[in-house]
Amino acid sequence: MNGAMVAAPGGVQQAITDLLRRGLDEKVLNAVLVPARVPAGDSFAWLLVRDSSVLEETQPLPPVMSVQGARAISRYARGGVSGKVAAVLRPCEVRATVELAKLRQVELDGLLLVSMDCPGALPLKTYLDDPQQGDADFEKLLSGDETVAREVCKTCHLFSRPVSDLHFATLGADNGQASIVAGSEQGRLLLDTLRIAEKSSLDAWERAVAERQEQRKQARTQAQAAFRQDIAGPDKLLETLSQCLNCHVCRSVCPICYCRQCYFESQALLMPPDNTLARARRKGGMRLPTDTLLFHLGRMAHMSLSCVSCGACEDACPSSIPVARMFSLVGDATQKQFDYTAGRSVTEPLPTITYKEDELSDLVAPYFETYSGRETAS
Repeated sequence: MNGAMVAAPGGVQQAITDLLRRGLDEKVLNAVLVPARVPAGDSFAWLLVRDSSVLEETQPLPPVMSVQGARAISRYARGGVSGKVAAVLRPCEVRATVELAKLRQVELDGLLLVSMDCPGALPLKTYLDDPQQGDADFEKLLSGDETVAREVCKTCHLFSRPVSDLHFATLGADNGQASIVAGSEQGRLLLDTLRIAEKSSLDAWERAVAERQEQRKQARTQAQAAFRQDIAGPDKLLETLSQCLNCHVCRSVCPICYCRQCYFESQALLMPPDNTLARARRKGGMRLPTDTLLFHLGRMAHMSLSCVSCGACEDACPSSIPVARMFSLVGDATQKQFDYTAGRSVTEPLPTITYKEDELSDLVAPYFETYSGRETAS
């Protein structure tokens, strides 16, 4: 397998910026969607850039995920884009974008998805408390010190080579170099148009990715086993969620939760005071706000098949509840049941819209009862 070797003396971010600049200057691209530091310097926002000189102000791989990239794309590209627009995304953001495309919330035509080997992201709260220290910590993360990364990033084994059109490969590369891997015909066409040849072997990168993936899979298995013990059973689960404010911010930042009208914010759950008082009397007391457990279980049932473990929900939680780890645990189990990985393929259908006659047979209870030696449909 070959890729295009490019110089990256300023790091992978500079290499990505250089490619995007060439694409805009040579009019191969009409615009670029990419993160940039906000003027206050303490966070990042998404910019739609048409002027290549503005790219110097952008940061394709920011230290934090202030807004999940797929959520930004769904606001921009729900009805399709005009021309050719490159979107620079972390691998989990690419996978979320693919899921949204299957859910008909993003139109991929006209979008060119650009990704990179992801080192992970810092906890958003930590960064906002001290952005200067956060920038220093991110340099450590780029150098391989994963102790400063978010918990979900430490166990992410899908950090490389998503189904993007172009992927910047840095693992296993010599300092000052990176490889561009074309993942689609339109990615390859862009490289050809910019006269960038795919002649370099990617063997070292593939070995490095495989080695790290195996390490992360083992770490994920161990971390999830320990976390399962922490939340297993109604009492432990309620204790884990006891600090939930029912603010629904985890839903608001999730790229997969796209419903315009959420049931948990509908009239159906707006109980009159007398109803709430009657429930409290019947139970001998009642915790407020109500229905926090119902909200989280309902959200799990709704989107765990498409959860990409991006960690945006946990970053946003004002009570520091380990929401992302909880949803990753449930999402992995749900997706394994259907032999499905969220965002793995554009063409792989969502399990909820397909039917196989023999699927889930091990979970199906017998539909017959025996009476007097005769089987009768129950």
